[in-house]
Amino acid sequence: MNCPECQKRPAKRACPALHRDICAVCCATKRRVEIACPEDCVHLDRALKHPAASVKRQLDRDVALLMATMGRLSEQQLQVFFLIQSVVLAHKPAGLGRLADSDLALAAGALAGSLESASRGVIFEEPTASVVAENLRKEMKALVDDLVKGGGSRAERQVAEVLRGIERGARHEVAAMGGDAGAYLALVARVLQQHGAAPAAEPPGPLIITP
Repeated sequence: MNCPECQKRPAKRACPALHRDICAVCCATKRRVEIACPEDCVHLDRALKHPAASVKRQLDRDVALLMATMGRLSEQQLQVFFLIQSVVLAHKPAGLGRLADSDLALAAGALAGSLESASRGVIFEEPTASVVAENLRKEMKALVDDLVKGGGSRAERQVAEVLRGIERGARHEVAAMGGDAGAYLALVARVLQQHGAAPAAEPPGPLIITP
């Protein structure tokens, strides 16, 4: 029987969270990202103590793919990237809505446009046409406002560069990741899990970007 998660590989590993057998690859790449593993799962315990080489290779590929969509970032911009993505992953759409890559692309693009205008002295808040994307944009904006506070046009431009990278990844890189509507978000979740970055409970203080 093929794995019900990927429909590709044989399902040989009992998953206590899903109550069915899945393949070892899905177990390794989706644990604690898409699968809420119980703490007493033997596969989770074994992986934490002795991560498989294949898992390390997958995580290395994830990081390489994600950074390729972002381009060159300074250390401070990388910090901004992880802060923004933590807020994105913690965001829960109202009702039964599900956050998709396209929503993130719209929200990140609108915020980037507003920051680019502000860096030129034009105050303009660019909304989105999607309700889900607009709610995400407002939540992201609360963090972004704190990050650029006191940093002037340079901070606005550099945070806008991070947002454009997020927009680019969410909008254009989906095909390279299988075409799923949430492929980019899943990729980000795996990378943040690798780096031990938990979703932010609340926006941090100002992050002034300096030369």
